[in-house]
Amino acid sequence: MSQQFYVSPEQIMKDRADFARKGIARGRSVVVVSCAAGIALVAENTSNSLHKIGEIYDRIAFAAVGKYNEFESLRQAGVRYADVRGYSYDRSDVTARGLASVYAQSLGTVFTAEQKPFEVELAVAEVGATQAGDHIFRLTFDGSITDERSFVAMGGRSDRVTEVLRAGWRADLALGETLRLATRALAAATAAQDAVATGGTNEPDGGAARVPERPEPPAPVAAVGLEVAVLDREPASWRSRRRAFRRIGQDALQRLLEE
Repeated sequence: MSQQFYVSPEQIMKDRADFARKGIARGRSVVVVSCAAGIALVAENTSNSLHKIGEIYDRIAFAAVGKYNEFESLRQAGVRYADVRGYSYDRSDVTARGLASVYAQSLGTVFTAEQKPFEVELAVAEVGATQAGDHIFRLTFDGSITDERSFVAMGGRSDRVTEVLRAGWRADLALGETLRLATRALAAATAAQDAVATGGTNEPDGGAARVPERPEPPAPVAAVGLEVAVLDREPASWRSRRRAFRRIGQDALQRLLEE
């Protein structure tokens, strides 16, 4: 009879975490930014039908990076949870914190009990009546949850995106300024990924990427390659005032970027 090899629990968890991180790092970045007009959600996404950003409830939105089928199943579960809770109790009882807690439990259970963890990273955002009432929660593949302030970046090269956002974010940013800042941050991440792909990190000697002495500023991501939505702090009068989520089309996005 063959003898099974022993693998420590610590090694199993480490292998699962490394597996999930590699899958998430291959994806393009997503940013969620609080501003004066509400909360902007911006993702690099060339598909018109496979969305990384979606509406969950009246003033709650969802953004994700990673494997589409996995985060889409989580989004749909979140919509069902919000609908049932809002119908059973009150619409005000549906909060981003409650939804993030449900997601954290689901992700944590899959990470510890299933053979393969989810290769996803999520953000749940809720717009408040004032900017102080905004909530942005970040959830990682293992169920860890973080209450972020002001903005969050996820996906490949999120560290570079965060640097650009931190340098340019202000509480009084208008929507157009926020979208321009987000596109600059995403462009910086794309440039960093391209530099790694062509700069020599995969060389046999493991050398670092070659960086020009005076690198040119990255070109903004084209509007056609972006998926953009906003949680309006004060929804338009023609729309139900309960629903704050709206998508921004390419034409409207181009006008905002050119302001």
